[in-house]
Amino acid sequence: MNKIDTVMIETKRRQTGSTIAPSLLAADFSHLADEARAVEEAGADWLHLDVMDGHFVPNITFGPQLIKQLRPHTALPFDVHLMISPVDQYLDDFAAAGAGMITIHPEAGPHAHRTVQHIKSLGCQAGIALNPATPIEVVDNLIGDIDLICIMTVNPGFGGQAFDACANVSQLVCRGDRTHGDRLVGRVPHDDSAQVLGDCGA
Repeated sequence: MNKIDTVMIETKRRQTGSTIAPSLLAADFSHLADEARAVEEAGADWLHLDVMDGHFVPNITFGPQLIKQLRPHTALPFDVHLMISPVDQYLDDFAAAGAGMITIHPEAGPHAHRTVQHIKSLGCQAGIALNPATPIEVVDNLIGDIDLICIMTVNPGFGGQAFDACANVSQLVCRGDRTHGDRLVGRVPHDDSAQVLGDCGA
């Protein structure tokens, strides 16, 4: 990430007051340690790690070994977003690699509640990611156990996609008395999208 990227982190924080979690996909992969330190110095709150398997989504990124190697280079909490299926058999590996939070898609396994319980048993916070076409009601029976709801404003699989409508954010905020203060996270691909998500209630 260059100086412009790090300035944008600081600017977005001032504009929205939101938690900022830059995605590792935006980094120069030949200098990952330097990139992680740069976003930490710029004021990021988390580092978002998009893990893709080429099966659940049409792209391949990285696995727990890279996360383990990156872990010593920054104090930022690692928000690991698993876009993989099946997901359950890899949870222990990502927790051991240094994940502080693990977010899964309910479509990635047969029993989302059991998966969330497993994540919590590993000492990690647990999140649920909702694709644009995933019914919001899927979180109803999970809300007491999860720490984060990741609202996908694009279909998972590639970075840099066009920003989609944030109706799901608004609907979840309207159901706020049932979310117990869970964090609503929206993917922000463009400079003005953070304000749009904030206006929706994220």
